[in-house]
Amino acid sequence: LFKKDLTPMDLDKCPMAILLKKGKLDRNPEIIIDRPDGTRSFVIANPQPILDHTGKLVGAINTLIDITKERKSADEFKLLSRYSLSLIEASRDPLFAINVNGKITDVNEATVRISESPREDLMNSDFVKYFTEPEMAKKGYLKIFEEGFVEDFPLTVKDGTLTPVLFNGSVFKDDEGLVVGAVAVARVITEQKRFEKEITEAKELAEKAKLVAEEATGIAQLAVKAKQQFLSNMSHEIRTPMNAIIGFTKVLIKTDLTAKQYEYLNAIKLSGDAMIVLINDILDLAKVDSGKMTFEQVPFKMSYSISAMLHLFETKIQEKNLEMKMEYDQRIPNVLIGDPVRLHQIILNLVSNSVKFTNNGKIIVTVHLENENDNKVAIKFSVKDTGIGIPKDKITSIFDNFQQASSNTSRLYGGTGLGLSIVKQLVELQGGIVKVDSEVGKGSEFSFVLNFIKTTEVDLPVEQNTETNKGYKNLRVLVVEDIALNQLLMKTLLEDFGFTHDIAVNGKVAIEKVQANDYDIILMDLQMPEMNGFEATDYIRNTLNLKIPIIALTADVTSVDIERCKSVGMNDYISKPVDEKLLYNKIIGLALKPELVNPILKIKELKKEMEGIKSINLDYLIKRTKADPNLMLEMIELYLEQTPILINAIKKSNLENDWTSLFNAAHKMIPSFVIMGISSDFETLARKIQDYASVRKQTLEVHDWVKQLDIACTQACKELVIEYNRIKSENEK
Repeated sequence: LFKKDLTPMDLDKCPMAILLKKGKLDRNPEIIIDRPDGTRSFVIANPQPILDHTGKLVGAINTLIDITKERKSADEFKLLSRYSLSLIEASRDPLFAINVNGKITDVNEATVRISESPREDLMNSDFVKYFTEPEMAKKGYLKIFEEGFVEDFPLTVKDGTLTPVLFNGSVFKDDEGLVVGAVAVARVITEQKRFEKEITEAKELAEKAKLVAEEATGIAQLAVKAKQQFLSNMSHEIRTPMNAIIGFTKVLIKTDLTAKQYEYLNAIKLSGDAMIVLINDILDLAKVDSGKMTFEQVPFKMSYSISAMLHLFETKIQEKNLEMKMEYDQRIPNVLIGDPVRLHQIILNLVSNSVKFTNNGKIIVTVHLENENDNKVAIKFSVKDTGIGIPKDKITSIFDNFQQASSNTSRLYGGTGLGLSIVKQLVELQGGIVKVDSEVGKGSEFSFVLNFIKTTEVDLPVEQNTETNKGYKNLRVLVVEDIALNQLLMKTLLEDFGFTHDIAVNGKVAIEKVQANDYDIILMDLQMPEMNGFEATDYIRNTLNLKIPIIALTADVTSVDIERCKSVGMNDYISKPVDEKLLYNKIIGLALKPELVNPILKIKELKKEMEGIKSINLDYLIKRTKADPNLMLEMIELYLEQTPILINAIKKSNLENDWTSLFNAAHKMIPSFVIMGISSDFETLARKIQDYASVRKQTLEVHDWVKQLDIACTQACKELVIEYNRIKSENEK
């Protein structure tokens, strides 16, 4: 059996033979058993002696303990250990094993390389000595033992190149869970640092480039602003003498003249009108560039408006023996809401170009309804001619400022090259696009589409212009103007109106004259030396507390100036060159309405007047509801719910010149004044607002009325809340 089951071995190595011979075994040997099925088992022999009753060794019994599984596990552990060790050694990152005292207990080959020290020198040496900042290194490994781990702890290895590393470490424990040491891996971040440096340098370069770009942008913006300011200033300065030239020409034309004198004066007037068009072009360019271009929303008759404007070209058309034709779509509503002045400007420039560049043939102006809905219409405008045409490579550039199709264009045909630039910008600011179709020698067609708001009005009231020189002869006017020519012109116009007048050369003199004399109205220039028109008006309103109407005279009306006119208390404004009929109508309209005073003063007075005075009277409501508390509460609740919404709509639509919304909101509010017993004065205000909205009339008065209405309705709402709570409380008892 022994020989059969066991591998051959010398007898002196047999555990049982040794036991029988020596009586004991120094160790229990491991035996390999080859089984019949071809497998191999590992066993440990454990022979025990058999003694008789006298203690004599008479035999032995052997027990075999199978350790095959344990042997395999041990082999696998050794294999795994060798595998782990090979991974550690293969790592290019240095690895340290340290004890709780910071002594190195093991390292890998990468540590040997980076530290440039033999492994035996590293063992049991201080961990911190291999870093440029020992205190930081100590802080790092202590953190491992305190918190159990550390992540991305920055250190620098004290080698020849001072290698930057990030340490990641954690503790390891014995079988009883006690911390016996820590393992720290140093990830070399030399490349990362290099990338970071490159990124930082790139950012610095980018920042420098940005600063250079910003500086260049700033310079460009300053140049644009300088250009805008120059254009605006030049337009203003040119307008001032042109105001006198055109004004006196109109005055002279009305006098007795010979045929030749009339012809010459008419030529001067036409030249002056042409000069004003050029000035307006330059001014509009400055406004567009500075974002100050504004568009009105007023009702107008498009067919009448376009026809009247085309009549301006009749003389030139006849001179050049051309044919002008207008094709107008009769489906277009008679009255639309938009900006007729800007539309005129666009069409005027396009037709003027066609007339200028067409020597024979015809010009066709087409106005066509593209589409419509309940609120808006889209209208396509086209100006087509049989002129010289535009080269394909020049079509884009003709819309640039001061650009024409060729260098000979200005010499042969005249013009500034601003017309098409302004056309393009005016169309685009209203949401349209200018299209061009042209062929050299055959002609050009410019077209664009604009939207206009529909209105329920089918016709416009005919404006009755007050005839000058009739009626109001006793008005006394103070003209505040620093330029002698304009003083003389205003003197001539006012004498023609039959008004008496005084002249003040600046705001300071105007204040002195106002304190010494009584005037029915003041015509106030805005730009003057010593004290300008804004300062003078502010002093008249807020220091002297005078309510005399003031009309601003300005050569350059901007939205900013208009707002300043309102804020200091001016009642209206008129632009130069002065239209004498418009001036007369505004003087009469304001001078005969003394109740229209400084809006700011009126608002202050209204607020003071309403303090402590009840603004509602519920007698009418009680009568209509037959004193039914539930019905009264319901009506008051409806008023409190709807009125703030309507007031906000009135304020918003007034600021945005949304005439339709302004009319509707005022109309809805009117019945509530009687129901809630609010003063009929405020119902009158609401009706005035409605009336002005119906004719799309923009005036400083409307802003004042809206503010007054807001104050009154806000006060009424406060009082109605108190009444509502009182009625509700009494009803619940």
